Amino acid sequence: MPLLAGETGPGPVDTLKALFPALAACWEAPEGLAKFERTEITARLALRRDGSVIGTPRITFSQTPGDDKARDILIRATLDAIARCTPVRLTPALGGAIAGRPLALRFIYDGPRGQGI
Repeated sequence: MPLLAGETGPGPVDTLKALFPALAACWEAPEGLAKFERTEITARLALRRDGSVIGTPRITFSQTPGDDKARDILIRATLDAIARCTPVRLTPALGGAIAGRPLALRFIYDGPRGQGI
């Protein structure tokens, strides 16, 4: 059975190592950026004990070959992906350990090699 947004498999996430892939599972390079060789973006966010996002994630870094429109597309895709994948299912122990603490989530898209701008 396919996973729903925010689901990470058979049980809740219990380590930081497993948390980042669970949060990144909903991200896809937007159509307008697929032609670029490489794009990167980092979002800073904090989660509650229940795995929901506190406030709005903040973009702290983006590297997009192109103009401001390409950057805006990348930011929107990133924020939408985080919204789709949260609340993420956390164990009570991990939820208590990370609640309210800042997390940096980095998305990297390596597009078709040699077909950049």
